[in-house]
Amino acid sequence: MTFTEPQPFALAIHGGAGTIKRSALTPVLTEGYHAGLRRALTAGHEVLADGGSALDAVTAAVMALEDEPLFNAGRGAVFTAEGVQEMDAAIMDGRDRGAGAVAGLFGPRNPILAARAVMEHSEHVLLIGEGALDLCRRQGLAMEEGPYFFTQPRWDALQAELERRRSGTPDDGDEQRRHGTVGAVARDRDGNLAAATSTGGMTAKAKGRVGDSPVIGAGTFADNITCAVSATGHGEHFIRRCAAHEIDARMRWAGQSLERAAGDVVAELGVIGGSGGLVAIDRDGRMALPFNCSGMYRGAIGPEGLPMTAIHREGYRIG
Repeated sequence: MTFTEPQPFALAIHGGAGTIKRSALTPVLTEGYHAGLRRALTAGHEVLADGGSALDAVTAAVMALEDEPLFNAGRGAVFTAEGVQEMDAAIMDGRDRGAGAVAGLFGPRNPILAARAVMEHSEHVLLIGEGALDLCRRQGLAMEEGPYFFTQPRWDALQAELERRRSGTPDDGDEQRRHGTVGAVARDRDGNLAAATSTGGMTAKAKGRVGDSPVIGAGTFADNITCAVSATGHGEHFIRRCAAHEIDARMRWAGQSLERAAGDVVAELGVIGGSGGLVAIDRDGRMALPFNCSGMYRGAIGPEGLPMTAIHREGYRIG
């Protein structure tokens, strides 16, 4: 499969930009990340291959990533400076720009389902905190307690960051600590596009901090006329540049290809300190997976059903 060739249906995913340093990436961890990406690709592909919608495909893929503790979303969410977890998620339907998002959420097993509940069962686009939780309970979403979401590596990362701040040690710019997100974009057999994004945010983030993931047009966007985008990175910069919608605008009004528009936007973000990347798909099934940092957990799959996954700047593993 060639990313720049049209596909009748296809799916691209990311498990966050700012990957673990190569020196710390053991063979066991490497296989764990690839296996998690493959599971997500397979989950989304099964939907598309059966004639399902792009919306259902990105939901299935993101749920699989939320269930994998290695990724910073759902079960693997990082901790705030106060030692709690606050999760954000968004989903968008390219058919009519229907969208739903949640922020500052803790409780739903799969935050992406909470975002979809906002889209499908409320008159709103974005709900936060208790209001979002009330909707989740009314819709009967699966809920979990603290122990389900707790992972020792995330807790240890928080303690290390808090100690760094207490000691006054300069920030080393560790990309993995600064951002991590999961997301998916898809085109279905009917030509419909969809995007979904979910995150735990930044390690030791301030209470109530919300990044770009649940902000429609910044970290998540979909419109059948142009493209679907799910971003990952330093959210404040992606918000200021309306990154996802900027790709749409360049395609829509400047006639740029997805590859050029997505690549240029990510490169420009890097110039201003916006470390990160994104996955995107256009109306014809062409895909782009650019990033401006050391790596991005990512993958793609087309009609042939062969998952392609990668972590750093390397060739893709196939199958």
